[in-house]
Amino acid sequence: MQLSDATIVFDLDGTLVDTAPDLAAATNHALAAAGLEPMAVAELRPFIGYGSRVMLAAGLRHHHRSLSDRELDGLHERFFAFYANHVAVSSRPYAGVRELLESLHQAGARLAVCSNKYEYLSKALLDQLGLAPLFGSIAGRDTFPTCKPDPGHLTGTILRAGGRLERAVMVGDSEVDIATAKAAKVPSIAVSFGYTPRPVRDFAPDVVIDDYREFMGALTKVLPAA
Repeated sequence: MQLSDATIVFDLDGTLVDTAPDLAAATNHALAAAGLEPMAVAELRPFIGYGSRVMLAAGLRHHHRSLSDRELDGLHERFFAFYANHVAVSSRPYAGVRELLESLHQAGARLAVCSNKYEYLSKALLDQLGLAPLFGSIAGRDTFPTCKPDPGHLTGTILRAGGRLERAVMVGDSEVDIATAKAAKVPSIAVSFGYTPRPVRDFAPDVVIDDYREFMGALTKVLPAA
């Protein structure tokens, strides 16, 4: 399969890496400042794809607490201060990710990350997991003026990696990822094991895979011809 002019863009949380344990730890660290008991990772997992503020708000609702915007801002700052220093304590790439990325890289594909996690955190996570050197571009929510689901986040990531839109594919786990790909007119591969609270098939990606062993077959179906 010719991949030398292909660009494959991955979402990060819930797609490449299971970051739920460390995100939950940061959420619970922040909630503790409000005197609240920790929540289980499983309880927070459905909210991960929507960002840290949504996770904190879910924790407050769980404990039947409400805070002012200023107090919530304080918890948010506490979350990020903790998370920045614990970004890869328990986070791990999903099964087969490392091998797949190395195989794609060796085949000449341009690899990129398009995440709504801040760029510095995305780079720190991938660096600590030893994956950063495989990517030509790592773009976070603050890399460009817009972020997902705005298509400019994806198209900007592709161009930043030196790729062409007509030979690109987006890989993600959520409604936001699929909507971004559709808006950018880029085909999508969805993974079924991410953080979306609804089945990812509901969002009509081009292909859904349940395991990264299925990836190359899916890529053959969706990658536009050279």
